[in-house]
Formats: sequence, structure tokens, C-alpha cells
Amino acid sequence: MPKRTVTLTRVVAAALAAALTIPLGGPAQGAPRANGATTPAAVTLEVLASNGSGCAPGTATVTADADDTGFRVRYRDFVAEAGGGAEPVDRRKNCQLSVLVNIPAGWTVAIAEADYRGRAHLRHGATGLHRTNYYWQGSSGGDSSNQSFSGPFSGAWSTWDVAPVLHYAPCSGQRVLNINTELRVDSGDSTGTSSMSMRSSEGDVHTLFNFSWGHC
Repeated sequence: MPKRTVTLTRVVAAALAAALTIPLGGPAQGAPRANGATTPAAVTLEVLASNGSGCAPGTATVTADADDTGFRVRYRDFVAEAGGGAEPVDRRKNCQLSVLVNIPAGWTVAIAEADYRGRAHLRHGATGLHRTNYYWQGSSGGDSSNQSFSGPFSGAWSTWDVAPVLHYAPCSGQRVLNINTELRVDSGDSTGTSSMSMRSSEGDVHTLFNFSWGHC
């Protein structure tokens, strides 16, 4: 079967046009006064911890975009498999990242959009699932993406999400962003091995998070 690329888009209509809802927990933490302002000095990021069956320590990297509009997460060995010779524990793989975001003084950021890309080989009767949720540590608000795939399918997949509500980081200069990602494969009544992956060795495979900037 020839390989094909599928783009699955889920956009909440009111995402960026709606008035901002910012659960910052009280005036003492500060709040953004405006959105879409000119990008300030550079953001720096550091992976504090990576845990899970899909990202052993040192196998996930986070890199800020050159124009500071967001950052990319790349995984070295993140793959779920089912059927054939795959072990039962390989059907579900997950990665939990804690990323320290250093934000320039007087500014704050929210995750406005997320773009997920990977590859899959699903036999007839098999299904796959990609799920990601992310939130600022200490915040009550977060966002998630949940997308299912059905075989037969072989090739690249991508999903794109716009946050229905912009959850800004408290204005504290540093904040931890938690990113939890899961890949799951169910072989169903198929024969042979099916897989879903987000491995950097497979080319343009990554997660891209785009910032929305605001003044504190």
C-alpha cells in the first residue's frame, strides 16, 4: 500500500477571538494586560525531568524557536506496538516532561496552538491513539488533544489544536510546564505488527507549541 499523509484538524472556533480567561489564582500573581504584543527578549527552556515508557531520561529534547514564538519537542525513541511479536507492555507508551520556562521580566506566555506529527503503520482492523495534555504547574487550567486513527494506514500523521482558552503562566519569571503524551495501539482482529511513533529519526516528527505573549 502506498504511503499517504493525513492531516486531522480540530479547531475551536472561538479560540483566539474570544476574551482571555486567565486563571492566575489572585491579583498578587499578576495578569497579562494585552495579547499579541511584540515578542520581548528570548525565552529559555530546560527539561527538568522526563519519565515514562516512551522517553527514558535523556531521550527527549526541547528547543525554542529562533523567533521565540514557541518551542519544539523531539523524542528519540517513542513508539507503541501491538500484534505480531510485540509485547503486551508495548501497546501503550507515555512520556511525561517537566519543562522549566524562563520568561523575560514583565511578560507572560500561554500555549495558543499545538501541532503534533508522527508516523504510523496500522494494519486492517487495528487502531491507534495519540493523546497529549499540558498545564502550568500550580494552575487549575490546561488543554489536551485526543485523536484516534484506524487501519489500514501507513505513513505520516499530524493533528493541530487551537486552545479554546488561553491559560497564561503566572507572572513569576520562571514556570514549569508539564507535558504528558501517550501513544496507544490496539491490534484488534488484525494480524502482524501495528505501530504508532514519534521518533526523531523518522524525519519531520515532533510536537510544536506556539506561544501567545502578554504583558504582566
